[in-house]
Amino acid sequence: MSTSEDTMPSTPQATYPASAEVVEWAQIAARAADEKLAANTLVIDVAEVLAITDIFLITAGNNPRQVRAIANNIEEMVVRAGGPKTVRREGHDTFEWVLLDFGVFICHVFVAEHRAYYELERLYGDRPRIEWASDEPAETSADVVPSASDEEE
Repeated sequence: MSTSEDTMPSTPQATYPASAEVVEWAQIAARAADEKLAANTLVIDVAEVLAITDIFLITAGNNPRQVRAIANNIEEMVVRAGGPKTVRREGHDTFEWVLLDFGVFICHVFVAEHRAYYELERLYGDRPRIEWASDEPAETSADVVPSASDEEE
């Protein structure tokens, strides 16, 4: 006899409680991190288990300088795409673990050693992962050409 437990998927479902707009902003943030050569970027839907946010992005750089570049590029590209500005930014004094709180999603940018130590992704291992890689090229910070109005300011 089959039970409801037999029909439950063994992996998290592919549908996300987070809104499509929030998912898109998190994907933009992940691509912005990738543009700065971030390592092992994960986008995790945590909406059903956390009341404070819908999505965690977790990524790493090799050193504090790279962590700063990743974090700055994430902020710039999300805002440029029409997404929210950060409500809070922590860790910009050492750039070993930068937390970018956009309200509806949070980005954790670690140096590799700190990421391995804290293993945030392990805490949310049962939550759905959101695919962020795209086959079509996304706009990068290098693609942006200032408009005439930008040059006048």
